[in-house]
Amino acid sequence: MIEIDNISKSYGSFQVLKNCSASIARGEVVVICGPSGSGKSTLIKTVNGLEGIDAGEISVGGFRLAPGVSNVAALRRSVGMVFQSFELFPHLTVLSNVTIAQTKVLKRSKAAAEEKARSLLARVGLSAHIAKHPAQLSGGQQQRVAIARALALDPEVMLFDEPTSALDPEMVNEVLDVMTGLARQGMTMVCVTHEMGFARSVANRVLFMDGGEIVETAEATKFFDDPRTDRAKAFLAKILKH
Repeated sequence: MIEIDNISKSYGSFQVLKNCSASIARGEVVVICGPSGSGKSTLIKTVNGLEGIDAGEISVGGFRLAPGVSNVAALRRSVGMVFQSFELFPHLTVLSNVTIAQTKVLKRSKAAAEEKARSLLARVGLSAHIAKHPAQLSGGQQQRVAIARALALDPEVMLFDEPTSALDPEMVNEVLDVMTGLARQGMTMVCVTHEMGFARSVANRVLFMDGGEIVETAEATKFFDDPRTDRAKAFLAKILKH
């Protein structure tokens, strides 16, 4: 479903991605982890063209991303993305936040878009909140609205860039529960996250990054039980210590 082939990315003289390659199959759940500043968020943003690449190539389904490719609107219609900041429209209700892209991008009728939105909001447990505005919701509820909004465009792939990092601890599980449900229904997912319990129990594979490189790729259970590289061992020793 996704092929990342030897991509590199620099900001001025600082190289944030160095010859990264990975393959992600349809229906697979892949977690990207590593220390802060390792290039995780930049890597995931290259998959839907939010960050351009300087070298290499990315294929998502039948769409090819390469240096200089800028017409990515068709790609973004098949790739949903959820950020750590919720990016909801504050002046719109929950229902309108989930319908607006459907009517503007997919040209669905208002009735069809609202029907889809209500179904998705029920799926993420927010049917009782459709008339509220984002400021009236908790952080966890806002993130679940953001997930419903992304799903409303019927994506083939869902990207999550640290979706729980801005949440209070009590709200983390309600978002992870929705993500777990998506994974079990066969959604192709790539997740940048520090939630190692989620990674261990839900992910098929883990990509471990450090210094802009993919240092280790392994099945999730193998990565946590027997990491291959010393850098991954040191990382896990720190984050799993408590």
